[in-house]
Amino acid sequence: MAPALDKKLTGLVAATFTPFTTQGEINLAEIGPYIDYLTEKQGVNNIFVNGTTGESMSLSVAERKDLAEEWCRKAKGKMDQVIIHVGCMSLTDSKELARHAVQIEADGIAVISPSFFKPSTADALRTFLYQVSSVAPTLPFYYYHIPAVTGVNMPARDVLENIEELIPFFRGVKFSGNDLMDFGQCVSYCQPHWSALYGVDEQLLAALAMGAHGAVGSTYNYVGYHVNELMSAFDHGDIIQARTIQFKIQELLSYAKKLGFDLGVNKQLMNEVSGLSLGPPRLPVMPCPVDQALAIAQKYHSLFSKN
Repeated sequence: MAPALDKKLTGLVAATFTPFTTQGEINLAEIGPYIDYLTEKQGVNNIFVNGTTGESMSLSVAERKDLAEEWCRKAKGKMDQVIIHVGCMSLTDSKELARHAVQIEADGIAVISPSFFKPSTADALRTFLYQVSSVAPTLPFYYYHIPAVTGVNMPARDVLENIEELIPFFRGVKFSGNDLMDFGQCVSYCQPHWSALYGVDEQLLAALAMGAHGAVGSTYNYVGYHVNELMSAFDHGDIIQARTIQFKIQELLSYAKKLGFDLGVNKQLMNEVSGLSLGPPRLPVMPCPVDQALAIAQKYHSLFSKN
């Protein structure tokens, strides 16, 4: 895969789970079947690797390299774009992963804000992003905005201000926040070759109305087929159908949240729905009780007849 400089990232992007063995080691053997499942069963042809859903901050740099390389290798010829998240608490580690993404011919990189020592201003965060991008200057670059996780609550729109002057190959934002005004301002500011990608799955339809070019999310691993239908309905002006599908997704997630929906539950739900063996999460995230996952999977099947 060559860097996708002229290929705007649109549509659905699955934020991939990291496959682990029952002993808690990364399980590269499951990546090939995982890619086939996404493309053949869900119609999802783009992936966001080593992000929040992928438990990146619980992985070593070496593990993240091994995973990124295998995702890129197995996706070649099967998927449109593989975006590798390379953000770390350490600038040095982030740069190392960015250099590696160039070597493995990823289609782009994304970077989250550091969240232990937090940037105090948008300028500080832009400077961090620039430093990471400087070692991979020809790769499409995305800012990953997720304030509920990082605690960095500055508007994403402020971070985007004049960012292309620092990062010539800046290509967009993965906006995983609830502030639709801030998201709308990002869309309004977007250059034609940028992508505004929304990351709160349960309110995607609202983001589409604001002008989202695509969406990145964990649930697209197992409801991607239906969300593709939602986006198609929206594109064709069938708001009632789009809303019907969005409400089903909200009902599923609302039910799951009442049972304690977190990354461990989400991963086990993916295991149950897909038939893949992605293993448990890594501590400190706790494994999901099987009966809890089965109850959510039953709810899933009652809402979505396909799969």
